[in-house]
Amino acid sequence: MKMVNCSSSLACPHNLTEEKMERGLENHGNLELIFMVVLAVMMALVMFSLGCTVDIKKLWLHIRRPWGIAVGLLCQYGLMPFIAYLLAISFSLPPIQAIAVLILGCSPGGTISNIFTYWVDGDMDLSICMTTCSTVVALGMMPLCLYIYTQSWDFEQTLTVPYKTIGITLLCLIVPVAFGIFVNFKWPKQSKIILRLGAIVGVVLLLVVTVAGVVLAKGSLNSSISLLVISFVFPLTGHIIGLLLALLTRQSWKRCKTISLETGAQNIQMCSTMLQLSFSSEHVAQIFSFPLSYGLFQFLDGFLIISVYQTYKRLFKKRNEEKELTCNEVSELTESNAKHETSSFLERNDPIAAMTTDLSEEVLSSSKL
Repeated sequence: MKMVNCSSSLACPHNLTEEKMERGLENHGNLELIFMVVLAVMMALVMFSLGCTVDIKKLWLHIRRPWGIAVGLLCQYGLMPFIAYLLAISFSLPPIQAIAVLILGCSPGGTISNIFTYWVDGDMDLSICMTTCSTVVALGMMPLCLYIYTQSWDFEQTLTVPYKTIGITLLCLIVPVAFGIFVNFKWPKQSKIILRLGAIVGVVLLLVVTVAGVVLAKGSLNSSISLLVISFVFPLTGHIIGLLLALLTRQSWKRCKTISLETGAQNIQMCSTMLQLSFSSEHVAQIFSFPLSYGLFQFLDGFLIISVYQTYKRLFKKRNEEKELTCNEVSELTESNAKHETSSFLERNDPIAAMTTDLSEEVLSSSKL
C-alpha cells in the first residue's frame, strides 16, 4: 500500500518522532476513554427515560409490519456506504483515509439519534427499533459492505470488526429501554416525570458531547482538509437522502423525520474502536480525528434541526391560538347580532312575543345577579 507524501509541517505524523506520536496518541486515548465512559453513563440514563415513551402495542406493530425499519436499514446499509464511497472517490483520498470514511459509512446508527427524534416529535418506537436493528444487522452487514467497497483500493490490511463493542452497544441500548418500557407499563404517571428529567439530561448530554467533541477534535485542524470537508458534508447528506427516500416510500411525516435523523447519525464509538483494532498507531495517527470531527458536525446538525423545528413549532402554535381566538370573537359577535336581529324582527311583527323575549332576558339577567 502506498503511503501519502506529507509536507514538512510538524502536523504531519511522518515528521513527528515516534516518542511524540505515541505520547500524543496515549493522551488522546485517555481523554477519549473518559469521554466514552461519561457518554455511556449519561446515554444509559437518557435511553431509560426515552424507554418510558415506548408503547408496547406500537412497538409490536413496527415488528409485525417492519416497513419503516426496512426503509431505515436500506438507508443505513445501502445509501450511507455508497455515499461514503462516492465521497472517497470524489476527493481522491489515499487508501488509509478512504477506508476510515468507509468504516464510518458502514457503521450502524448511533443512539444519539433517539434524542434528536424525541425533540422533533418523531416516532420514538420506530427510532429505537431502527437503532437496535441496525446494530444487530451490523454483525453481518459491516464486513460485507467493507469487503464490497474496499475492492477499489490496493489495500492488504485486515479489518477487524469490533463484535465486542457491538454487543456492549446492544446491551447499553436494550437494557435501559426495557426498564423504561416496564416503568411506563407499571407506573405511567411516574414515567412522565422520568421522561421530563431525561429530556433535560439529553440536552445536557448534547452540550457535553459538543464541548468534548470540540476539545477532542481540535487536532483535526491539522489533518487533511478533505477529511474535514467530508466530515461536514457526510452527516448532512445522510439526513437529506434519508428524508427523500422516506418521502418516496410514502412514510408518514413522523416516520420521515425519524428515518432522516437515524440515517445521518452514525455510531462514532464503533468506528473509532474498529480503527484502533485494525491499524497500527502510525496509521491511526493519520485518521483518528476523522470520527471525532464527524461526531462534532453531527451534533451541530442535530442542534440546528432541533432549533429550527422547535422555533417553527412555537410560531405555528402561536398562530393557531390567535386564529382560535379570532374565530371565537367572530362567533360571539355573530351570535349577538343574530339575537339582536331576532328581537328586532319580533318587535316589528309580534309585540307580544317581543315583550316575552324582553321579560325572559330580564329574568336571566336578574338570576345572574
